[in-house]
Amino acid sequence: MDLNLLEIGYKLATMFIPFLFALSVHEFAHGWVAKLRGDRTAESLGRLTVNPMAHADPIGTYALPILSIVFGSPIFFGWAKPVPVDPRNLKTPRTDMFWIALAGPGSNIIMACLAALAFGLMAHTFGMSGAFPAAYKMLNAFIMINLFLAVFNMIPVHPLDGGKVLARFLPRAWNDWLEQNEMMTGIILMVLIFTGALAILRWPVMWMHSLLTGWI
Repeated sequence: MDLNLLEIGYKLATMFIPFLFALSVHEFAHGWVAKLRGDRTAESLGRLTVNPMAHADPIGTYALPILSIVFGSPIFFGWAKPVPVDPRNLKTPRTDMFWIALAGPGSNIIMACLAALAFGLMAHTFGMSGAFPAAYKMLNAFIMINLFLAVFNMIPVHPLDGGKVLARFLPRAWNDWLEQNEMMTGIILMVLIFTGALAILRWPVMWMHSLLTGWI
């Protein structure tokens, strides 16, 4: 039992902590770019921070990810509370929302690159068989989680960031219809996640991971 608790603690430290930070940076990026484009809603609500507590959703940020780690589920998934944006404060809402939406996945790509760089520096300095196996595992998990968040969120449907990015290029009537039906597409996404259908996303994630770590 003690061994199991140690294993669970190790998994939580090396997977859940990177997951929390990746989500927090993602949401912070949305709020930061929204502020640059004229909307300070996120800042006024205390959401312009990388503190996970400000973005946490009880089920999506804590319950589901922790349970999946504890019980060894093949599905590791979660979400944070979306950062609120008031389009009325934006000068050019259609264009500004494009950049605000893109900021989240973009921040995850940047974080994955920085983590890959740190991984490479550690490997070069200490060797892959060095005295920091937990640090290597945590960095690798951080790379994978950030890449998955970037790829998943760029699926071009609402309520994901990809839907808002796509909206910049769609006729307004089409986008209005997609926004009005985002609850339906959200349910479809959840079904695809929990049936394992979105395992196909592993291919672009693994390709990007190999590209990053190979380059480093």
